[in-house]
Amino acid sequence: MNSDRVTTVVLMGAESTGKTTLAAALAKHYNTIWIAEYLRLFVDEKGALPEEADVHAIARGHLDLVASLQPEAHRVLFVDTDLFTTCVYQRIYFGECPPSIERAAKRHQSGLYLFMEPDIPWIPDPGQRASPQERLRSHALLMAEAKTHSLNTVPICGTQDQRLTTAITAVDHYLAKG
Repeated sequence: MNSDRVTTVVLMGAESTGKTTLAAALAKHYNTIWIAEYLRLFVDEKGALPEEADVHAIARGHLDLVASLQPEAHRVLFVDTDLFTTCVYQRIYFGECPPSIERAAKRHQSGLYLFMEPDIPWIPDPGQRASPQERLRSHALLMAEAKTHSLNTVPICGTQDQRLTTAITAVDHYLAKG
């Protein structure tokens, strides 16, 4: 169990932009853990795509997962998406996001967001990903969300090695500011 303060870093980006791959690599580099995208876990467990009313269970599940695993992290915890992403996708698929989820996103805002660019090949994942065109639309909406809430974002692009190097530099800088 870790008694030191743990800093949360969120990987934000549209589907198929390498969030999971980078989160795992960063956790390995920093000898810590990372948390998978809760929506993916929810969909896998439910065996179906989420419905509009599922947003509260998704948000609560995400927050509970982060809270339960944070004590296992060493200095930094990498989280594959957060509630800001939940809000964006809720608006994409259902038109609006409940104000309570919007407020929770702001309350649990991270100090650093590694914002994944859609400059890598799109990989199909039936039941989880729409299309390369939808990825670009989602990317634009996520960028707008980050700007609206003045999230501290660092763009992550390039090859897998370039992405990891950029992310490590950003995380080291952020941790040094402490």
